[in-house]
Amino acid sequence: MKNILFVASECTPFVKTGGLADVIGSLPQALKQNEGMEVRVILPLYDEISEEWRGQMKYLATFDVPLGWRKQEASIYALEYNQVVYYFISNEYYFTRKGVYGYYDDGERFVFFCQAVIEAIAQLDYKPDVLHAHDWQAGMAVALAKIMNPVEDMKTVITIHNIKYQGIMPLGTFDDFFQLPVEHISGMEWNGMLNCLKSALFHADKITTVSPSYAEEIKDPYYSESLHPLLIERSDDLVGVLNGIDTKDYNPLTDPSLPVNYRSSRASKKANKMEIQEKVGLPIDGEKPLYIIITRLVEQKGLHLVQHILDEFLQEDVQMVILGTGDEEFERYFADAAHRYPDKLATLLTFDEGLARQLYASADFFVMPSKFEPCGLAQLIALQYKTVPIVRETGGLKDTVFPYNEITSDGNGFSFANYNAHDLLTVLRYTLKIYHDRQQWMLLLKNINKGQFSWKDSAREYANMYEQIIPIYA
Repeated sequence: MKNILFVASECTPFVKTGGLADVIGSLPQALKQNEGMEVRVILPLYDEISEEWRGQMKYLATFDVPLGWRKQEASIYALEYNQVVYYFISNEYYFTRKGVYGYYDDGERFVFFCQAVIEAIAQLDYKPDVLHAHDWQAGMAVALAKIMNPVEDMKTVITIHNIKYQGIMPLGTFDDFFQLPVEHISGMEWNGMLNCLKSALFHADKITTVSPSYAEEIKDPYYSESLHPLLIERSDDLVGVLNGIDTKDYNPLTDPSLPVNYRSSRASKKANKMEIQEKVGLPIDGEKPLYIIITRLVEQKGLHLVQHILDEFLQEDVQMVILGTGDEEFERYFADAAHRYPDKLATLLTFDEGLARQLYASADFFVMPSKFEPCGLAQLIALQYKTVPIVRETGGLKDTVFPYNEITSDGNGFSFANYNAHDLLTVLRYTLKIYHDRQQWMLLLKNINKGQFSWKDSAREYANMYEQIIPIYA
């Protein structure tokens, strides 16, 4: 049995700010159940983690963590959930704060976490064959694992969930954070700054990202956030493995959030639609096509495109619900639009997991016109709830949503290629045509019903990759 240690900054059900938490919450279980690997996860013990979870944790050890010229104390706790062991690194100064990210010293906080991970390995009765880090917050653990070698022949993997975020700090912090010879700066420096993600890309045995298309895109300067030279140099070690979702959790047949559970019944979808229409204050009409946007309200999600064409599209006989929080520009715009179109648009400036699931279950269409999207889980959840996705052809959206073809009856959604508002409007109007053509609509839904969005295939790909890099005698 191979031992894999996931290092990450968030994980459901303990703490979540985005899709990374969903991946870390479900992939280890898939690897253990389907591939027979002993996967464990190590996380910071944030103040956000509830007392309910803390009460189940077992104290293991307290130890010193070197951080440049000083030492910080860390404690490690363990908890088993769904047959996976989770470790939590505790430090009152760095992690007893409200929220997870967004502090001026986030770089220092997560360098400490990565250094603590390396020190913690010596305290565990579990020796990893592979240390698999996720995103910049865990990236320095890859570099330190290679430099400090806490387990003989331990291999390392870094997964890029979003290359836009890299953990960049002034170069002078090298002496503040590390007790390392100066020659190690070169493996951590990029463009005159200390870069946590770059340090992982430089040192890792394998680099993965969350969809095959995104693996290609990030070698292009437009998508790479300046890291393309290194990614091109390491392209033989770069692979895109498509994310999945936890299909037991996201299951409309058993989801307790839904007013009406269903497998694929359109009558049940309409019943959920009428419930949500009443809840958000839209006219109740089960036949009216309902479009939803569930997202962080930020530029990456293609919301400038939606802004440009929303007035035109709402001239059609449709309804739309927008759920999310984010940039003030978008919050104000969509709140104002809801006032202008009270019978057609509801804007909910919040995020509520149960409400999001109710929207997936009630809608006919899910709109996700992202500027870039490493993988995206929302379109997979939409498909799981038998809601038709409308996406831009980028990253994981391109790998999971295939445009419906009236001639061949193939496809599970709708897409457009150019980052152009009127291309989006053209597709939106075309979706109405298909919706009102009962035969075509039924064929499209039949394709969606055949879809499979679990982690099973992706877990096999990860297992194969681990097998390639682990020494044969491990």
